[in-house]
Amino acid sequence: MRILCIGDVVGSVGCRFLRRTIPAFKKLHGVDLTICNGENSADGNGITPRSADFLFSSGVDIITLGNHSFRRREIFAYLNESDYIIRPLNFPEATTPGRGLCTVDLGYTRVCVLNLMGQQYIDAGLDNPFLCIDRALKSVDAPVVLVDFHAEATSEKRAMGYYLDGRVSAVFGTHTHVQTADEEVLPHGTGYITDLGMTGPIHSVIGVDKDIIIRRFTSKLPERFDYADGDCKLDCVIFDIDHRSGRCTDAVRYELR
Repeated sequence: MRILCIGDVVGSVGCRFLRRTIPAFKKLHGVDLTICNGENSADGNGITPRSADFLFSSGVDIITLGNHSFRRREIFAYLNESDYIIRPLNFPEATTPGRGLCTVDLGYTRVCVLNLMGQQYIDAGLDNPFLCIDRALKSVDAPVVLVDFHAEATSEKRAMGYYLDGRVSAVFGTHTHVQTADEEVLPHGTGYITDLGMTGPIHSVIGVDKDIIIRRFTSKLPERFDYADGDCKLDCVIFDIDHRSGRCTDAVRYELR
């Protein structure tokens, strides 16, 4: 089977580009399931019910999130009600809405998607993601398992890839909005990439208007972050996975413009 994993979608401009781009791309490549990170899909940061619905209606099957999961309070009830939008599993269960994993039954196989957040340079107050995934995998009942590891540090992401090699079908990093050139199948059959990249404006600083960021670096004064506009790209990876064994056989990186 083929699973399409799409990098962080930035604002309404990224959402619209995804809607224009992925239907034909999915058909061309015979994609069976589509996952995207949507934590920045709302204008002004975060995700809202409106941007989530837009992604689902555009052909996304599962939405993963990250450190901006709870930026917009209007998403709280949606996270509890929807089965196919997940926030990082290592957020505190007792105090945060939503869930950290979901399972999709495709008839011929079951696919479980888990979302984790890193600790290095991002939020050290969360549960240890390595120990968290150990506990979660004990209850997973699906041959195909994918993990979105939303993390800052390359070292933490690569460590997670090797830690889960042979235990899950694929590990893909999100959060940095810059696609890495290290897609591969690890020695024990787990597909991997350090970061999927971004879906949004090309001439930007990870999606934000470049002039705003330059002013922030040069003046050291706070700036309101507004997303850039203009021509967009969509960064993604397709993982080929044996639906019976759960082993990944290939990982191919794409940048669509």
